[in-house]
Amino acid sequence: MLAKRMTIMLVITGIVLGLIFGYKAVGNYFMNQFFDNMPIPPVTITENTVEEQEWRRTLTAVGTVNAEKGAMVTAQTSGVLRGIHFENGQQVKQGDRLFSLDTEVAEAERYRLHTMLEQAEQELRRLTPLLSNNNVSKADVERAENQVNQARAALAAQDALIRQKTPRAPFDGVLGIRQVNLGEYITPGTGLVQLTSFDPIYVQFNVVEQRLSLLHSGMEIQVQVDAYPERTFTGHINAIAPNVDASTRTVEVQAVFRNEDHALRPGMFARVTLPLGEPRVVKVIPKTAIQFNPFGNLVFLIAEEGEGLKVTQRLIRTGDEQGDMIEVVQGLNVGDRVASSGLLKLRNGSTVLINSDPALQPSTDTQPTPNNG
Repeated sequence: MLAKRMTIMLVITGIVLGLIFGYKAVGNYFMNQFFDNMPIPPVTITENTVEEQEWRRTLTAVGTVNAEKGAMVTAQTSGVLRGIHFENGQQVKQGDRLFSLDTEVAEAERYRLHTMLEQAEQELRRLTPLLSNNNVSKADVERAENQVNQARAALAAQDALIRQKTPRAPFDGVLGIRQVNLGEYITPGTGLVQLTSFDPIYVQFNVVEQRLSLLHSGMEIQVQVDAYPERTFTGHINAIAPNVDASTRTVEVQAVFRNEDHALRPGMFARVTLPLGEPRVVKVIPKTAIQFNPFGNLVFLIAEEGEGLKVTQRLIRTGDEQGDMIEVVQGLNVGDRVASSGLLKLRNGSTVLINSDPALQPSTDTQPTPNNG
């Protein structure tokens, strides 16, 4: 009797479990069918069309603006500062007087040396006629001549010392802000004021050694600086360093620019562009339209399918870049439509919607400049 009950319970349990697992299996089946057949919502993207532009191959670099001449005017001798003969920021010519140090002691010493020279010359004039009468020896006359020469040298040295107490501009340029005040005691080597020549002015930059064969003296060069984002300054290469830096494998290049309005200032960061060769017509798209991968670069080509739009992946080969645009060497034709944003959400065959809001369109500027407010 007990065995019969156990058999009935096992049968009932098996039926219940079978019903449970069967229900679960049927539910999973219909759920999978629902998700498999559920329509995928379209992905919202922006689009751009492959277009032709005339490009000139360029070489880009970054550099620094440097003055042709620049120096800190320093004191060569000591003394109390008695005069300042310029205004901060003033333009001066070579030889213009900038400062005056106290010269009272130096002038008194010059007077003493001048008196000694006069005495030595007078003694020489007295001895010279006596030599012809053998009233003095030749050695006495030579000794007198040496004393005159020594007195003249001492006076010349003192005159030089007095001139050093009046620092002057060593070249034409613009003065900075003076570093000293009236009444200060100045010692040799004290920096007095910065003097800088602005026109012409240099831009120095480095180029990788692989590009060295493209450079030559006299080559045109263009520069942009953040202070004047709308301006392009044009100059030419005037010097190429003879050696390649072994640590960076780059060569230093110097270009010279006219700078009559003093727009370029030493120390500025410069973006350098060197045009290479003649202009050529190229196919271009925004860089944002490309998925850059180790195995190759991909774009999503947009095409109409039925009443909607779908994308397909296509492998392309790219070339030069200018600003926000990139050259397409192979894989696309002029007029092809490509997705230019939202690429991370796309898969091959995805349905898409095009967002034409101008505020969301990627930049297509070949010469972008930063907005410094």
